[in-house]
Amino acid sequence: MLKIIIPLSLLLLIKPKWNYNIIFIAWIILPATILIYINSIPINLNILIAVDHISAILIILSIWIIPLVVAARQNIFLKKNDRGFHLNIIVLTIILLLRFSVSHIFSFYILFEASLVPTLLIIIKWGYQPERLQAGIYLILYTITASLPLLAGIAALLYTTHTGNLFFSVYYFSVTHSSFWIIINLAFIVKLPLFVFHLWLPKAHVEAPVAGSIILAAVLLKLGGYGILRIIYLISPIRFGLKYYLLRLTLWGGIITRLICTRQQDIKSLIAYSSVGHIRFVIAGILANIPWGIWGAIAIIISHGLLRSALFASADMCYSISNSRSLLINKGLNIAIPSISMLWFIICAANIAAPPSCNLIAEIILITCSTITTKLVLLPVGIIRFVAAAYSLTLYIRINHGHINLLNNPAITIIPRNVMVITGHLAPVVVIIIIPSLITLY
Repeated sequence: MLKIIIPLSLLLLIKPKWNYNIIFIAWIILPATILIYINSIPINLNILIAVDHISAILIILSIWIIPLVVAARQNIFLKKNDRGFHLNIIVLTIILLLRFSVSHIFSFYILFEASLVPTLLIIIKWGYQPERLQAGIYLILYTITASLPLLAGIAALLYTTHTGNLFFSVYYFSVTHSSFWIIINLAFIVKLPLFVFHLWLPKAHVEAPVAGSIILAAVLLKLGGYGILRIIYLISPIRFGLKYYLLRLTLWGGIITRLICTRQQDIKSLIAYSSVGHIRFVIAGILANIPWGIWGAIAIIISHGLLRSALFASADMCYSISNSRSLLINKGLNIAIPSISMLWFIICAANIAAPPSCNLIAEIILITCSTITTKLVLLPVGIIRFVAAAYSLTLYIRINHGHINLLNNPAITIIPRNVMVITGHLAPVVVIIIIPSLITLY
């Protein structure tokens, strides 16, 4: 783990330019992530740090996203303090890497809460709009309020089982009451977020800078799914009654959020609400209580992180051209920059699980797992897939087709940095479906 944390700390000594940072990260951190993946069998590095296949995948995702965040944040340097933003990104990355590798449940909780501080600073200090303070307050209230029951559940778990190891679970908490499952998983449900607990997410995405939106969508939201995946091995399985209601809330909530997407005119709001609808199947896969559902949940976590951050990077590219996030003002991109229009098409196609994308294999796995619980999920799943195709095609057509807005800059050119950021997100999406064993182990 020090092979990753020490090079990240040395980034503060390098010039705050994206090309220098990316070369440094690629040559030093990438070999360390390869070493982690090779040793993906559960291993204890010391009394508090351990790595298995799930944590190795998310650590590699975090390291893959950081160079793209460094490249996407370059616009911030023209206006505000670049060193401070640099420091916040590095601190947040180190917290996330430790968070995905700690083996004790209480350290797990401390790092879960610690990630809130740099995220809040990124939104409040480097956000674009005056409403960023309200978005920060929403983030604090939702996270802290839901985390208090988690702290109580961890205390009860440690008092009863006298063990807090997340990787080698020997003793199980035998309480079968559904309320305890809700208490200990509420913080992760809010962080995921599940429908009803999602109101902080659109505000945070809209008000955060592009680098903040990328790291929030790609890594921070994965803390919720990762937490639930760890906790299910420590407590007894959820009862069918609560499982049925949660699954129904997840699927019909996904329909509502996707219908909201079809009426959105703000590009970032549309992507933020679609994020809530896309992550819905994580709960469905976990509630199936079978290995097929667990690997499907991991696959949807990875595909969601890559595709949503790619969409936010593309939206920022349009914002830099028109200084607006409106779909009505951003149009005619196919005439101005056909190559960028092609990248938009690939992202929107992957968003609706079109091949070749890892989103396809993830949704196939999770749809089959959802039918294990009840066959009634087929109706809402069909509606969700139809509405997802509708708003994805609407997003692509409104941005790329039509006449160029005369208010936009007529001298539109391709910036290599933008192309690199988008292709950096899309490359793993294709590679994973070619080699699915990177996630599913078989």
